[in-house]
Amino acid sequence: MKTAFSIPQRIVHWLMAVLILFNLLFSDVMTTFGELYFGDKPIPPDVMSSANIHAYVGIAILALALTRLCLRIAQGAPAHPPEEPAFFRFVATIVHWSLYAMFIIMPFAGIGAFYFKNSTAAFAHIGWMKTALWVLIGLHLLGVLAHQFYWKTNILRRMTTGRT
Repeated sequence: MKTAFSIPQRIVHWLMAVLILFNLLFSDVMTTFGELYFGDKPIPPDVMSSANIHAYVGIAILALALTRLCLRIAQGAPAHPPEEPAFFRFVATIVHWSLYAMFIIMPFAGIGAFYFKNSTAAFAHIGWMKTALWVLIGLHLLGVLAHQFYWKTNILRRMTTGRT
């Protein structure tokens, strides 16, 4: 039985975490870009450069998410620790698969907004999708903390050192 994630799975996980946080924390310029872009106004070079970086990071997240999904299908994932109650196992499964969905859906919405000037995609991307992603990340972190400090399963090691 698999007890930890593989090295490629761990690398992709942490690389995605850094890129996702980067795009979430440094996305303010995209509001300026969107106002200009959808208002058919000139976009200053610095705003365009920042928007391009945001878009390229989003595309990298999409590529890594698809890679991660393939790795998960091919290599599997460790079972939930037995200390975790059934209800929380269910919640964890929903949160994990919802994160995978957001890692794929959100970049596509961004692509629709940025490259195809789709305002519906833009509003979804910066609205409910961004909020949902923050909520899912928060739930994910709460789950890790509950495992680490309440159930004392050392689950964090599965995604860091690979040991249990």
